Amino acid sequence: MNKAEAKKEIKKLRDEINHHNYKYYVKNNPAISDFEFDQLLKKLESLEEKYPELVTLDSPTQRVGGEPLDGFTTVEHKVAMLSLANTYTYDELREFDERVKKNVGDAEYVVEPKIDGAGVALLYENGIFVRGATRGDGIQGDDITSNLKTIRSIPLRLIGVKVKNVEVRGEVYFPSKEFERYNKEQVKKGEAVFANPRNAAAGSLRQLDSRIVASRPLNIFIYFISFSDRDYVTHEKAIAVLKDVGFRVNPLTKKVKDIEGAIKYCQKLEEKRETLDYEIDGAVIKVNLFSKQKQLGETSKHPRWAISYKFAAKQATTRLNDIAIQVGRTGTLTPVAILEPVQVAGVTVSRATLHNFDELRRKDVRIGDTVLIERSGDVIPQVVKAIIEKRSGSEKSKRIPKKCPICGSEIVHTEGEVAVRCKNRMCPARLKWRIKYFASRDAMDIDHLGGSTVDKLIEKGFVDSIADLYSLTLEDILTLEGFKEKSAQNLLDSIEKSKSQSLSRLIYGLGIRHVGKYAAQLLAAKYPSLDLLSKADVEELKDIYGLGEKTVEAVCTFFATEENRELIDKLRAVGVKLKEDVKTEYLLLKGKKFVFTGGLKTLTRPKASDLIKEKGGIITSSVGEDLDYIVVGEKPGSKYGKAKKLGVTLLNEEEFIELVEE
Repeated sequence: MNKAEAKKEIKKLRDEINHHNYKYYVKNNPAISDFEFDQLLKKLESLEEKYPELVTLDSPTQRVGGEPLDGFTTVEHKVAMLSLANTYTYDELREFDERVKKNVGDAEYVVEPKIDGAGVALLYENGIFVRGATRGDGIQGDDITSNLKTIRSIPLRLIGVKVKNVEVRGEVYFPSKEFERYNKEQVKKGEAVFANPRNAAAGSLRQLDSRIVASRPLNIFIYFISFSDRDYVTHEKAIAVLKDVGFRVNPLTKKVKDIEGAIKYCQKLEEKRETLDYEIDGAVIKVNLFSKQKQLGETSKHPRWAISYKFAAKQATTRLNDIAIQVGRTGTLTPVAILEPVQVAGVTVSRATLHNFDELRRKDVRIGDTVLIERSGDVIPQVVKAIIEKRSGSEKSKRIPKKCPICGSEIVHTEGEVAVRCKNRMCPARLKWRIKYFASRDAMDIDHLGGSTVDKLIEKGFVDSIADLYSLTLEDILTLEGFKEKSAQNLLDSIEKSKSQSLSRLIYGLGIRHVGKYAAQLLAAKYPSLDLLSKADVEELKDIYGLGEKTVEAVCTFFATEENRELIDKLRAVGVKLKEDVKTEYLLLKGKKFVFTGGLKTLTRPKASDLIKEKGGIITSSVGEDLDYIVVGEKPGSKYGKAKKLGVTLLNEEEFIELVEE
């Protein structure tokens, strides 16, 4: 193939790939399989490698940036990015409508969700994405083009000829489920978490390394044309054109005939708020007819033809009545804010997390303060800050206690760690959390053993350790409030069933510090019994790829402690299985590492994971060079692309089932 033929083929491939990107990321309706898409991309990459002079800015191969930038360049927006005036009541919306009527007569409106993310301006020249910028001060912002290119729902080239030179406005957001998943992964790594999805989106776009941005599941909704080389009659029509040329617009955008219709739709959006996979904090109401928008004009800060209606606050201020101390499974003491009850986004909040004593000290939150609290989805409410201006001088700081508030034992603080801990492993608070952890779904999976039941068992003196669960009798459980013979028997049956759980679940359930599900699988794959694991030394454990130094030390410390050795002896005595039934050297998938991405049709994720573990395989959540297989379901995430680049073996669901059933 000569250069001219290559140029023609490259254009054809780019058009085809852009079309399928649009079908997948914008329309959510893929037309080809992932494998077929990958083949197209590989073919394009191969041709561009051969003819690098033919690589262009809008090529699908240019989505992930290169080396980190030293800093951002400041650029000027084509048209100023004004903010919206806010309203908080429907009467205020009616007042807005009266102002509109006074100037331009009756008006239709377009209502759309107000995405709680990071505003950006995207500039296209001759249909090609050439620049993306933050809002900044409204007149100029930071050039973050390389970061925005990593968001696959942003087209690099527009479809068709309806518009070529245009600047559009959009809101970048971090999907709610992905936000929760991301923060959980950060906690596992011992790294910082984002306070909310809005901060996650804004913080991601501020990264100087676009490769970091590419690893985060950002998305975008485009909501407005700020500059164009053609005119439009209505905002509704402009939104339709945006959709036609390849932009992702919010499907909940709706035209209404008057302000009362807008109010009704605001009510519907507020009802939908908690069901969406993105944060919205209100609705935006815009005059539909552009000629009337032009007549209404704008102030130096706000357009007069649009307004924001803010939903019930997810933030609120209230009085902090006290700071309680909660003792967790590993003995960690956590400060908890006891609040004057307040409504936040329709929910009454009376407690909020203060995270840890370092954070408490950094924020300088005191008993008696007026505090700002925030609630995001199902995340535990947190104290954002104290309102210093409202202090009277009577507020009191909470110091780190010298004794455990539950058992009175000495508190220890290991150098280099944030946590402070109760050193008494038999502390009732620690015991409660250890039992709950041991019985959890990912550990021994003991149904019907909730927190209140554990409390009652400890109060009655029936359990002093997790091993005592296996000595409970029907008569013991029937003495607990709320239990009848059937429910008591169900609990006993579930406890009995847990005796035969896999070794990795048992290791995880023991609650060894720094040993999560993944580390437990690694240990079980290497050592087929708890006895062998207990005899492993530091050097042996360090040889297990994937175990960190802290984990290795924690495992050795756990098994060197007499109390823990006695616990294992008790578990053995009551019949808990301490080794795998099958010799691990004969297990089909011994030591093989798997990652799942996308949804499975015929299997639940827990069932698929169990099939791997039964054959000695290991489930992990991260993609690296040591990964053996990635199981690709419907609508896979970013892990798929990373695994493909690393040459990891890809399995669809059918191939996966064939492998585990061999």
